[in-house]
Amino acid sequence: MNVKLLKQFLALAETLHFGRASEACFVSVSALSRNIRYLEDELGVVLFNRDNRTVMLTREGQRFLEYAREAISQWNLIRHELTDNPGELSGEISLYGSVTASYSFLHELLRRFRSAYPAIEIKLRTGDPEHAIAHVLDGKEDLSIAAKPAHLPRGLAFKPIATSPLLFIAPLEQQVPSAPAGTPATAEQWANTPMILSESGVSRARVDEWFRKRDISPRIYAQVTGNEAIVSMVSLGFGIGVVPKIVLDNSPLRERIRVLDVAPTLDPYDIGLFTLKKNLKNPLVEAFWSLM
Repeated sequence: MNVKLLKQFLALAETLHFGRASEACFVSVSALSRNIRYLEDELGVVLFNRDNRTVMLTREGQRFLEYAREAISQWNLIRHELTDNPGELSGEISLYGSVTASYSFLHELLRRFRSAYPAIEIKLRTGDPEHAIAHVLDGKEDLSIAAKPAHLPRGLAFKPIATSPLLFIAPLEQQVPSAPAGTPATAEQWANTPMILSESGVSRARVDEWFRKRDISPRIYAQVTGNEAIVSMVSLGFGIGVVPKIVLDNSPLRERIRVLDVAPTLDPYDIGLFTLKKNLKNPLVEAFWSLM
C-alpha cells in the first residue's frame, strides 16, 4: 500500500473537502480525486460518497480510516527501527490544542522539542479544547493538550503541565441593562443573571454542579464554543462567564474584564498532555511526552 495515498485518504477523511485536502497534501484536486478512485478500485469498495456539495465517508470508508491511521503509525515505527541512524529520531507526530494552549504552553515546548529532535516534523491543529481528548481517542491526533476531566477514559494517558483556577468574570463596565453591576449576592440574583457558558466540557460540568448545589437554575444567555469567545462576549457586557485564569491572562480583552469574588470557588483546571497509552510505544510520541 502506498503511504502517500494513505496520507491523502486521511487528509480527505478529516477535512471532507477536496480543496483543503489537496492543499494539505500539496497535490492538485484532480490528482487527489484520481488517487482516491485508485484506492477504491484497489479495495473494490466506495470510500466516499460525494456530489457537487458534500463529501462523506461511507461505512466502508470508516473502517478503512481505522486501518489507514494504524498503518501510518506502524510505518513511522518501522521506518525509525530500520533507519541507518537509529540515534536520531525522525518522522511526524500530530498535536491538537486550543489557541490559548498554543501561545501559553506550546511555544516554549515546541521550541525545546525542535532543538532536541530537529528531524521530527510536528503537525499542529488548533480548535475547541473540549474536542481535544476526542481527537486522541478517535486517532485523529497523536497527542493533545486539554483540561483533565473528572473521569479519564480507559486507555488514555495524562501528564500534568499546569493548574489554572476557574474564574467568574464580568464586564468592567455595565454596558447592557441586564448585565450585573456587581457580584450576585443571593440565589435569586444569580438566577436572574445572564450567563455565558461553554457548551460542554470540564468548565461547564463544574459550573453546572456549582449551581446545582445551590438549587439555582441559571439564566443562560449564550452557550459558546471556546473560552476565548466567552471572554469576548463578557467584555461586551452581555453577562457573566466562567473561564480558566490562563485564558483571561492571555486575552487581549483582559483589560475590559473584572474577576468576581465568588465563594466557594470552582475547582481549578488541571491542564496537561493526553495520548493513548499504546501511542507511548511510538518513540516519537514518547520523546515529546518525556520532554514535559
